[in-house]
Amino acid sequence: MSNSANNPLKGKSLVSLADLSVGELTLILDTAAKVKKNPGEYRTRFAGKTLAMIFQKPSLRTRVSFEAGMTQMGGHAIYLGPSDISIGKRETTEDIALVLSRMCDIIMARTFGHDIVVDLAKYATVPVINGLSDFSHPCQILADLQTVVERRGKLAGLRFTYLGDGNNVAHSILFGGALGGMHVSIVTPEGFEPDAAVVKRAGEIASKTGGSARVLRDVREGAKNADVLYTDVWAGMGQEADAERRKQHFVPYQLNMDVLKLANPDCVVLHCLPAHYGDEISYDVTRTKNSAIFDEAENRLHAQKALMLLLAGAA
Repeated sequence: MSNSANNPLKGKSLVSLADLSVGELTLILDTAAKVKKNPGEYRTRFAGKTLAMIFQKPSLRTRVSFEAGMTQMGGHAIYLGPSDISIGKRETTEDIALVLSRMCDIIMARTFGHDIVVDLAKYATVPVINGLSDFSHPCQILADLQTVVERRGKLAGLRFTYLGDGNNVAHSILFGGALGGMHVSIVTPEGFEPDAAVVKRAGEIASKTGGSARVLRDVREGAKNADVLYTDVWAGMGQEADAERRKQHFVPYQLNMDVLKLANPDCVVLHCLPAHYGDEISYDVTRTKNSAIFDEAENRLHAQKALMLLLAGAA
């Protein structure tokens, strides 16, 4: 079992990747690799333990990876959907955090407002994990970085290019890539840039790790010699009504074979899924040897197991 001497994450929450140190990110990724290689070693680590999963948004990968991960480590996960727990309406976030802390060992929340996750972490007395908010998606990017390490053997110095909306995924790519010493480019049309404060903070982190962070308009410039090409849906959950207008702006930013040819031959293609083939990414790209989208999806399981183990002090 871990102790605080060699596990600085014990008892902490993960709200944003910007909260991690370089060493803590490395610890999570190293632990994820161990969990993936020898899952049997961890099958009883959470015996008698419970994970509370709060969902304001529907999910495939987040729910299955956390629930399966907890089960595979001997624990139990409770799904709390919108009809079970109406945050801020039926009950305050503070009270929910305090009650769940009395009954459960970890809380994971997939929410709209980032403030909800922040408040849960503030008031809970057990670790809280941001399973997704409108501001960030740290668990996804942990799996992404694990996948890049598997394919390329490292993070530092690699060119990581994201095409599309400057959304929660883009924010976490900026933070995670900067922590990993990567050269991150967010390529997006005017008016869809990531939060300027996020870009600034990522740049500050990158200045200490040998990486960089920038926002571009030109797809060819961003894709040239890229080691990682990443994209996401053009209209996320809650933006469906605006999908057609957004599509008009994003069509030139599609990740297709012409874009892939600009990247390095061993470029890793990533997509956090679900994919809308023919929109943000062409189907043929996802079936090339470069594509790691299903390794990436699987790694949600392993990265989140590692995160839960470390936060709970059970690694």
